[in-house]
Amino acid sequence: MTVCCPILKLPLSSRFTEYQSESLQVSKIYPSNTPTPFLSLANQSSLQVPRFSRLWKNTTRAMEVQQSGTAVFKAGSSNAPMKLLFVEMGVGYDQHGQDITAAAMRACRDAISSNSIPAFRRGSIPGVSFDHMKLQIKLGVPHSLQQLLDIERVKSVFPYGRILNVEVVDGGLICSSGVCVEEMGDKNEDCYIVNAAVYVGY
Repeated sequence: MTVCCPILKLPLSSRFTEYQSESLQVSKIYPSNTPTPFLSLANQSSLQVPRFSRLWKNTTRAMEVQQSGTAVFKAGSSNAPMKLLFVEMGVGYDQHGQDITAAAMRACRDAISSNSIPAFRRGSIPGVSFDHMKLQIKLGVPHSLQQLLDIERVKSVFPYGRILNVEVVDGGLICSSGVCVEEMGDKNEDCYIVNAAVYVGY
């Protein structure tokens, strides 16, 4: 005996047919053994870091190391290292007498005269006392006058701090003062100018 069951044909919604047609198009572009674009994007975001993001993280990490105070300052290969806190800069002139050392001393006084450093005496830096203060001095002096520079006289300008090094490089200026005043020791009209950078740390 044969039983016939009626077959119900339900109409497909337009939304389902649209989805079905889209999935067929995707399967043509992407073979069955590869993930769909949506899966691919999810996997990429979880497994790969964008190149810009990696670069940003590396830059940020470098800045954090620099700002943490662990970076060691070293002005030259022969200098003892120190942790740099700040830099003072000044200019010195010798308008009469043609004394390059006097100009260098004035440049150093100009660099330190408008600064006060209470941090070392008050223990603001953990584990660092006043005795730990270190200085490195860099002077820009005209090349032809560098042999006449008295380094020990320049060092006497600094009231405290252990001077690690005094570096002399080509710089400064020789110009005319416009007048030769013999009673002030002038041999000519030359005015000597020296630039100074004082590095302070511990």
